[in-house]
Amino acid sequence: MLPLCLLTFAAAVQAHNQLLPGSCSFESSTCEYTSDSDFASWTLHKDGHFVAVDSVDEQDAERGAGEKPGLTGVLLSPALEQSEWSCLRLVYQITGSGSLEVLQRSEGRSFDRPLWSSRAPSDSWVISSMDLQNNTEPYRVVIEGKPGGSPGSSVAIFEIHISPGFCLECDFEESHLCGYSNQWNANVNWYVGGGEVQLLHNGLLDDHTFQNRTGHLMYVDSIYAKTFKEVAKLVSPMTTVPMSGCLSFQYQRSVERGNLFSVYTRDRLGQYQELWRPELEQQSEWSGTLGEWIPVQVDLKAPYSVQVVFEVTFNSPRGGRVAVDDISFSSEFCSSDTEPTFDPSVASCDFESGFCSYTQDQVTGSSWRRVSVKPNIFRNGDHTTGAGSFLLANSRLSPRSGYVSRLEGPTLPGNMKYCLSFYFSLRGFNQTDQALAVYLQSGSSQEKIWSQGEKSRGIWIAADSTFHTSQPSKVVFISTCRSFWDCGSVALDDISVKLGDCELPATAAADSLSSPLPGHCDFEAGLCGYTQDKQSDAADWELRRGPTPTSYTGPRGDHTAGLGYYLYLEASTMLSGQSVRLLSRPLRGSRGSQCLSFYYHMYGSGTGRLGVHLDNGGDDVLLWQQSGEQSIAWLRARVEYQSDSLHQLVFEATQRFFSEGATSPLMTLPWKVDPAQKWRFKPPWEPPTRSSREPLGRMHEPWIHILFLHIRQLTWCSPGKHVNQNL
Repeated sequence: MLPLCLLTFAAAVQAHNQLLPGSCSFESSTCEYTSDSDFASWTLHKDGHFVAVDSVDEQDAERGAGEKPGLTGVLLSPALEQSEWSCLRLVYQITGSGSLEVLQRSEGRSFDRPLWSSRAPSDSWVISSMDLQNNTEPYRVVIEGKPGGSPGSSVAIFEIHISPGFCLECDFEESHLCGYSNQWNANVNWYVGGGEVQLLHNGLLDDHTFQNRTGHLMYVDSIYAKTFKEVAKLVSPMTTVPMSGCLSFQYQRSVERGNLFSVYTRDRLGQYQELWRPELEQQSEWSGTLGEWIPVQVDLKAPYSVQVVFEVTFNSPRGGRVAVDDISFSSEFCSSDTEPTFDPSVASCDFESGFCSYTQDQVTGSSWRRVSVKPNIFRNGDHTTGAGSFLLANSRLSPRSGYVSRLEGPTLPGNMKYCLSFYFSLRGFNQTDQALAVYLQSGSSQEKIWSQGEKSRGIWIAADSTFHTSQPSKVVFISTCRSFWDCGSVALDDISVKLGDCELPATAAADSLSSPLPGHCDFEAGLCGYTQDKQSDAADWELRRGPTPTSYTGPRGDHTAGLGYYLYLEASTMLSGQSVRLLSRPLRGSRGSQCLSFYYHMYGSGTGRLGVHLDNGGDDVLLWQQSGEQSIAWLRARVEYQSDSLHQLVFEATQRFFSEGATSPLMTLPWKVDPAQKWRFKPPWEPPTRSSREPLGRMHEPWIHILFLHIRQLTWCSPGKHVNQNL
């Protein structure tokens, strides 16, 4: 079974590090943690003091059972009520292959909130930390272990510790070191000092926590440095929720021939940003030996996941020593003069109610116009709802040429990283790189941060750009028209600005094994747990990208990115009145209202009916329905519902009921029913026929039509906002 290696928690917990309910060492019991009966069971191994879920049992392994389908074990904590911020530290091991995910389940909510996840196997116990924000409602910690299918794979948990405070905080008195780790270097590394152990070559006497030799601290010494610029890094656990406030720590430093001590933040892409370094006047006070502890307070703004890195660089074996102790964090900034974390939503706009905070430069001689159009094959509806407003620059029919359209955003604070995303659509003879470009303007200078490189094909295309501001700046959208042949229409919609890198999720929890947003699915990575009802298999829901295979039906691209995937149904094989159902996974009930939001596309002269139903254990309730051709654009629907018991949401597509008046000159594969009621192919060039006894007013045949229904971007939104919209 799993080896018990290296990391163990101290048996006696200090009073200042008191553990909270939900903590468990699994020495003799599971501490009221229980296995969900609908999944595989977690097994308590009393000899090793851990719980585990295995892919195969020992008897199967002895018989050579080989590969087996992966299991899922769900471990539920007792109900927890913790109104203050706390930190959950998990000691775990993934052997062979598998995954482990931690979620938070609040009472009365249908979805669990992802906190952390991992797929990385290891040959020893590993520590992970995750912040639990203050919560006024009871909740449970949900741990999902999924061992791989090969024999010997398992997922195990050794200890769960929940302590008050932030995961960044540490006094280094516990053997787990609060999840802090040393980034290994062949010559210089951070070590644990103190504990009445004589430390060679350093002269460290008392730690800061207890002001005596029994306490512990972290230190690094240059005595083993062999090359120029030897670097030692002490790295905090990754933050899992947005946080801002005051980071405090104590340090000692000696300088003989030189060292550099700095503190950085490092994001999940490995990009550094300096947070603090000693002032010059402080350096002049350092002596050749370690002495008094020096306090440091520095403001930390982490709207996305970061690690705090304490870095010391030596340039010789006589570069001195550095010690760190008592790292703490407060949600209040160190200085009352510190500006609060910037809210980037002021630079976001969907143009449904105006230009938001965006302005136009009238000096350039042209302007962006806010328009709302009825979509057809020659022009798009807006991207937000399919029937709303967007911005339009230039026009292929305009007699003017040789002008520039500038749209300027609000001022963004400096020394921050931003992610800009938006949607654009181009139509015209020549789509040059000047048709649409985005600049970052700082004072009188501007820098291009994005230009159009993808042919739009008349559909909405998603674009994004990551940029860093060294000083206050503005984002500027510029469309340049040099001549009639270059001036097509340029459409812009749904501008969004967020803090952080576009390649990264907002938090470590968002980079989870499940969907980053509970209940969300954009079909880019599969069906997200949605399944087709096998009781009705007249046709199949399928993933597709690009235009549909039949002319004059369906979209030309998906709604999320324009070049991504969507789910569609072709009903050419379906008989009149037949239905195909798409089922969500079972959802827990909720005390309050839920809001289902999705985008759908119903275009084509033979389009049938799309409905959304609530299935409460066989009790079917119709929530929303649309019939017939709706629009050539993606349309948004929002539906409010309430269910306090286990339920499923059902998307049902129904083939239209045919009548004698049903004809479709646009279909490329029409079919005809002969008097003997036998199906045969009717070529499109064959003229319609009629009986000599039939009146002129009934000269038409019943046809079967290809049906396309597309469901896109299913999300659960905030109740009470634009719900029950049948667009």
